[in-house]
Amino acid sequence: MNATIQRLQSPLHGSLQVPGDKSITHRALLLAALAKGESRIGGLLRSRDCEATRSCLQALGVRIVDDGDDAVIVRGVGLGGLRKPLSPIDCVRSATTIRLLAGILCGQRFSSVLTGDAQLLRRPMDRIVKPLSAMGAKIMDSDGHAPLRISGGGLRGLTHRLAVASAQLKSAILLAGLFARGRTTVYQQGPARDHTERLLATIGAAIRIEGLKVSIEPPECLSPFSLQVPGDISSAAFPLVAALLLPGSQIRILSVGLNPTRTGLLDVLIDMGARIEIENRRVEGDEPVGDLTIRSSELVGTTIGGNSVVRMIDEFPIFAVAAVHARGRTTVKDAGELRVKETDRISAVTSELKMLGARIEELPNGFSVTGGERLHGGHVDSHRDHRLAMALAVAGMLADGEVTVRDAEYAADSYP
Repeated sequence: MNATIQRLQSPLHGSLQVPGDKSITHRALLLAALAKGESRIGGLLRSRDCEATRSCLQALGVRIVDDGDDAVIVRGVGLGGLRKPLSPIDCVRSATTIRLLAGILCGQRFSSVLTGDAQLLRRPMDRIVKPLSAMGAKIMDSDGHAPLRISGGGLRGLTHRLAVASAQLKSAILLAGLFARGRTTVYQQGPARDHTERLLATIGAAIRIEGLKVSIEPPECLSPFSLQVPGDISSAAFPLVAALLLPGSQIRILSVGLNPTRTGLLDVLIDMGARIEIENRRVEGDEPVGDLTIRSSELVGTTIGGNSVVRMIDEFPIFAVAAVHARGRTTVKDAGELRVKETDRISAVTSELKMLGARIEELPNGFSVTGGERLHGGHVDSHRDHRLAMALAVAGMLADGEVTVRDAEYAADSYP
């Protein structure tokens, strides 16, 4: 499905609440399934990716029932209660689903197969296969890619140093550690998102965090829980940037998750001159939450690298749109991980924004933008990447002339 967007002639005003956090929704469903008893998850993100996690758990014998528009009841089966699936488990397009579920299935005493669509089968899986195999799991992959054929059980704890700052890899190892003999320890390269650790601590797992070192001991059981998922800061990024760039705009985004491992975009934009205020700070379900007020702003270019990249890894498509409209040059480096997302986001972002007249150049591990150019209309391609689809839609709101986004429906992977 294509979407055609026209330049907005008036500023944005009002309040909104973005859908629930995608990362937390995945993890809450998985850990609720492993708890012994009934958990309730409110604010659930009902996107295609999160629905994939739900379907996979149901294929493993977990009952999940709706409880209103945005909540579910998960009847957890305990650490040893998952059922051998009758067929390969389809993770659809969700890399979070396949990588985290692989860690769990490595601890089960049955065989299983994890697969997905063509795009997911191109995502690298050797980064989880190697440490999980070192814990004693038997995993057959297809040259470092899914399908993953897992023979679980008999895991032993290990100490592993992450080669990349990846929350999915860290979480896969920690989830496998729930079923291992002895302690499992992960040393991180940088501040990757910590939703798994926070939720594990909340439900009674023996997890210890010392700086970039995370250790877990196998528990006897996990406790059921009640959780309200906050709004997703990655989804909030799209209306936020639109409001910054449309003159005269002022909006509020309510109940947004403000986990410090996820707020890199806010910090960078504020450094660039963005007028963003955080109000009503609070903690819900062990996650920091707040309300954002955003006013249109004149941005100036900047240089991003190091830990800032990890803390805004999902926001670079929409950040590139902000950089196009900033005064001066913006350079992104140390962002090679963007090449192994739903698509090669470095190549895709630069090629599509160039189609609209942006002065943006691809770098080996990032991109460089000379800002201040007005975008023009044109036809662009989402590359079936949800975040690129939404970023291009925002670009269309600011462009002179119509912008048509091909395959815009893939935005539903995270923002239904």
